[in-house]
Amino acid sequence: MKRILACLCASALAVGLSACGDHSATEEATYSDAVLTGQVQAVTADTLTLLLGELTTDQANANDMGRPDGDGQQPPALHQEKAEEKENGEESVSMPNGVPTGGELEPPPDGKMDAIGFDATTTFIAGEESVTLTVAQDALDALSDIAPDDVVQVETNETGEIVTISVIDLDSGFGGPPDGGAGTIEQGTAAFTIAVDGDYRSETYTSTGDDENALRVEGAAVTLDGITVEKSAGSSSNVESGDFYGMNAALLATDGAEVTLTNAHVSSSAQNGNGVFSYGEGTVVTISDSVIETFADNSGGIQTTGGGTTNASNLTVTTQGSSSAAIRSDRGGGTVNVDGGTYTSNGLNSPAIYSTADITVRDAVLTAENSEALVIEGENSIDLTNCDVSGNMSDTQGSSSDINVHNVMIYQSMSGDAEVGTSNFTMTGGTLTGNSGDMIYVTNTNSVIRLTDVELINNDADGALLRITGNDASHGWGTAGSNGAQVTMIATDQALEGAILVDTISTLDLTLDGSSEFVGTIQIIENEEGGTAVEHNAVVTIGSGSTWTLTGDCTISSLDNQGTINFNGYTITLADGTVLNA
Repeated sequence: MKRILACLCASALAVGLSACGDHSATEEATYSDAVLTGQVQAVTADTLTLLLGELTTDQANANDMGRPDGDGQQPPALHQEKAEEKENGEESVSMPNGVPTGGELEPPPDGKMDAIGFDATTTFIAGEESVTLTVAQDALDALSDIAPDDVVQVETNETGEIVTISVIDLDSGFGGPPDGGAGTIEQGTAAFTIAVDGDYRSETYTSTGDDENALRVEGAAVTLDGITVEKSAGSSSNVESGDFYGMNAALLATDGAEVTLTNAHVSSSAQNGNGVFSYGEGTVVTISDSVIETFADNSGGIQTTGGGTTNASNLTVTTQGSSSAAIRSDRGGGTVNVDGGTYTSNGLNSPAIYSTADITVRDAVLTAENSEALVIEGENSIDLTNCDVSGNMSDTQGSSSDINVHNVMIYQSMSGDAEVGTSNFTMTGGTLTGNSGDMIYVTNTNSVIRLTDVELINNDADGALLRITGNDASHGWGTAGSNGAQVTMIATDQALEGAILVDTISTLDLTLDGSSEFVGTIQIIENEEGGTAVEHNAVVTIGSGSTWTLTGDCTISSLDNQGTINFNGYTITLADGTVLNA
């Protein structure tokens, strides 16, 4: 299917905007005879998942969908505004470029039109609602041209099936530049900038200015030894520029810089003032034997975005504010390698690690005093070896405690900050301690979990070992009723204890390998949003040498047992109705 190269009529666009505007994120809706505009989140053989939104000439409104690391910004209230206009009896709804519903598109003053007929600065602004729609048989061929992150306009028939799909070519689409940031890259200013190669020792760099780095290294190969970097004041005018691009950070490496830091002390008291920030493809920060402290909100310890790389060893990192993970990444991701050290977060919504990157940690202590310990978003990973990890998520405070309380969260936020795909969580050796809620919670994503010889300690007697379920979509995490998770879990020489819960729109493929021992239950539970059930909810394989000891009756889809099952008087009921017991 060809991408649009000519103007789309304003009336069709306006219908699409009002169609998505008449439904809140949690309201069950049908989309018959509608024109919808949205960003593609997922494509299957016959469905399309869209994050609904609208087109605008304002590039400064890229949004965060209420992620658990809680950047504190919620999406524009697009749907609510449209609903209020309708309730007030208004006959036309003005689009961001001033074209009313049913009106004719006026060309811009310079006479130039982009691929959809708007001025070239047109962008897509996401709303709160995600919807999965079936594609009609006659339109299935069009799916071969559709990819995640495309901005599309679709038309539906009277039954709500998609009958046409048009990809909108935006010069500045949702997510902005190729690195995945939102809108124009804004990094602010710097009190000190190093742009030439060299060695710098025992220097002090300070900043109190707004949108200002204390030290910025631009495109240079530098060695910094025994330096002090202090960002003691200065506000941030744009939280996302701070999160995505390093504006207001204490130390920012950018433009392909290669920075080696040793024996440094970096502190930041400014809001949105990350400690050490590595931004962009080709940028590499290697930091060792150093101390990083941040005290305000939205201020991670080490932050990596836009494809940058951070190599850290033997660091002491402490964060105090909310939304301030000790090891943090954001839009555009990158690579983070950590060896040794202690990493402690103290604020709400502040995991020890928040991953929208590939993060590997060895021989470190990772502690979240008031948050889940680990979060992986989308097609990203956390790989831990011989680490001691603990979390303590509040069950009453925080941006996602209303959905679930947990120690490890694996999910897709649909915010555009992480690619849709398979999340990977691997942990070998060490300890994983949860003080509140479930040990692991997975929703709205595919995930592979590998555990090998990890000591799992759940200090919440009511918390599940593993919960794989959909969610109510109140935070924009997919569409209620169809936002389950698909998990492959491989436990090797691993002791597991507790309940595993899988809802009817989710799947689990569990393998016990080596000398693994699982003491607990597996239950298939109803999806709370009434979603359509899928097959193979819980497939269990017990390898030779592994043991499953039941602590209650279980329901699973199928069983391949080459090991040992201790029934303890309980039963296992399979999907075909077979009941297994001693």
